[in-house]
Amino acid sequence: MNSPGQKRYMERLRLKVRGAVQGVGFRPFVYRLARSLELAGWVRNTSRGVTVEVEGDRQLLEDFLRRIEDDAPPVSIIQDIEVQWLEASDYEGFEIRSSQEGPREALVLPDLATCDDCRREILDPSNRRYRYPFTNCTNCGPRYSIIRSIPYDRPATSMSGFTMCPECRAEYEDPLNRRFHAQPNACPVCGPRIELWDASGCVIATEDEAMKEAEKRLLSGAVVAVKGLGGFHLMTPAGNTGSVDVLRERKSRRQKPLAVMFPSVESIRSCCKLSKVEEDLLRSPQSPIVLLEKRPDLNRDLVCDAVSPGNPELGVMLPYTPLHIILLFDLGLPLVATSGNLSDEPICTDEAEAVRRLGGIADFFLVHNRPIVRHVDDSIARVFRGEVMVLRRARGYAPLPLRADRELPAMMALGPYMKNTLAFSVGRNVFVSQHIGDLKTPQALEAFDEVCESMEVLYRAKPVAAVCDLHPDYPSTARAEGTGLKVIKVQHHAAHIYSCMLEQDLKPPLTGVVWDGTGLGTDGTIWGGEFFTVGEAGCRRHGHLRRFKLPGGDAASVEPRRAAWGLLFEMVPNPARLLPAGTFSREEERLLHSMVEKGVNAPVTSSAGRLFDAVASLLSIHQTIEFEAQAAMALQHAAGGDLCQNSYCFNISEDDGIFVVDWEPMVRDILAERDAGVNAGTISARFHCTLGEMIARVCSLLGQKNVVLSGGCFQNVLLLEQACLKLEAAGMKPLYSRLLPCNDGGVSPGQILAASMN
Repeated sequence: MNSPGQKRYMERLRLKVRGAVQGVGFRPFVYRLARSLELAGWVRNTSRGVTVEVEGDRQLLEDFLRRIEDDAPPVSIIQDIEVQWLEASDYEGFEIRSSQEGPREALVLPDLATCDDCRREILDPSNRRYRYPFTNCTNCGPRYSIIRSIPYDRPATSMSGFTMCPECRAEYEDPLNRRFHAQPNACPVCGPRIELWDASGCVIATEDEAMKEAEKRLLSGAVVAVKGLGGFHLMTPAGNTGSVDVLRERKSRRQKPLAVMFPSVESIRSCCKLSKVEEDLLRSPQSPIVLLEKRPDLNRDLVCDAVSPGNPELGVMLPYTPLHIILLFDLGLPLVATSGNLSDEPICTDEAEAVRRLGGIADFFLVHNRPIVRHVDDSIARVFRGEVMVLRRARGYAPLPLRADRELPAMMALGPYMKNTLAFSVGRNVFVSQHIGDLKTPQALEAFDEVCESMEVLYRAKPVAAVCDLHPDYPSTARAEGTGLKVIKVQHHAAHIYSCMLEQDLKPPLTGVVWDGTGLGTDGTIWGGEFFTVGEAGCRRHGHLRRFKLPGGDAASVEPRRAAWGLLFEMVPNPARLLPAGTFSREEERLLHSMVEKGVNAPVTSSAGRLFDAVASLLSIHQTIEFEAQAAMALQHAAGGDLCQNSYCFNISEDDGIFVVDWEPMVRDILAERDAGVNAGTISARFHCTLGEMIARVCSLLGQKNVVLSGGCFQNVLLLEQACLKLEAAGMKPLYSRLLPCNDGGVSPGQILAASMN
């Protein structure tokens, strides 16, 4: 403290805090901290983040600065703090000032799962928010799905139409309350409300009675479309085979696994194996769908086989909104919670739209009147080697940016065709949109355009270039060419490598291994089993899997048997004799033979994904598939996680500086073992081991220590583990994405970084 007669304030500290520091209780945290240290000044939101001015003794100010960094709210993210020491201004007391407009750089926080404090209130009969489906505070609740612009204040959200009651207003204005400036703050008196509708949109019940009536319908086996944070779920009891079959039939999703929402961690344990890291991920503010291994004694009264047929894994999540918490708490049983859409369409966000689009799927609709500004699907993640790997980046993660090591040109990246996301570079930040999906339908393209416009408006982005894929027929390429901006085209697999480099802050030189389904190469062929080196001069292809033809082109992506025919045609003049009996009719065989022999509608590929498909066909695992990578997944699961150490033979040749990995010796060994009666699981385990050995051998020849592994094939944890083990044994360091998907969902930020190198 100052001595009598000494000037009370000696120095002033100005802080400009950038990052995810709005809507997370950062200002009340600063307010409480300043008052506890008896410092005067102010704090306010700006379009760049949060600005703070405090003054007092130097020692106290240094303590304040240290605690700003060390004790910040747990859901906040501080990217950087600009510090200025100034002369004192004789402030009186400490206050929270109104927000200030300006160039938009503040980060928008993702939607966050309900916190423990709010959960307790929801389930406490003595609390005024008991059973209120829209309870939230500064530590949880909607953000990205309700915000229209920044700074993040209530008038800029879809809560602007709800006027707070006196009690909510008092909480909102009290800096010592955890609901201080919680923009979606509401209660049963003044906030959004729910209704239960029938399939035609007629109201059956309102408020808590709507919840109870919906629960009755679910218990009877109905399919209920439930409006959540970023869109609708289609829900039905996971243990009711009949209702799950009905949902599958109506949604035209006959075999693809369905996600399940469980009422508690304890109920998950009765069905799945669960590590501490996996449990923490389920309970995290992101609360994604987590892929877990099923227990051998899985309780089929809770989750029937029809939920995830033939799959040893189950995608599970915990209730992450108050509405879901109440629903699952009352029912006490897990519910299928799949996206509220038809196949290849974006998730529904509006109740009238849902009745129109989902009327043939859902029997009832549990809706509410809080508008959803933008659709946000559930994120999907798994744990690999004790660390989180995001496979679909949406709720809980988007739109938080990646941070580049330098200022980037202002660009927009429009992503690929499959699993599309968008990315924008603003300063050092690369903002990545939520998962949009495959650009196959008019609805998907409409969602793509809405997300693009939304992100431009949200960050007032002014791109000088549009970045896209090399493929001329992708809708995202056409959108880029229609912007009027400079167009930069980036090869698909190079974007995969740069995506991982951006996330992991990797510098050249390094090797990149990108294995996936398809991507147009610079030579006009279909790539997908590629080896690159990245140096100061850029990304250069140095190797690939041996090529083969795909009879029928795109048809081969849904018929593994076509990939098998093309593969075998490279080995023998008559592939039919090596295929399982009855794979094709005689007429089909003649047509396929003509295609590959003449090269008509039979593009050449080096795709690892199609190699997986071909082997799955040869082993009679799948000849046709109903969803992407179904055959490859089944081939992986057949191995049962066996880390075989006995690989098949293969050859590596060099052609003009390009290494070519010849799979033919391996395929001949596989056929010999198949014909000798060796089971498919044993062959699959050895196949995966061989692929890992191929990767390590080529990377050893390329001579770099750091090896990036990317592309959709590396969602296969058996392949990823084999590759990591083989690389490590050879003295190399495997690197792979964790926060960005290794599949095409991670391409757009990679396009940004690749284009910035030009």
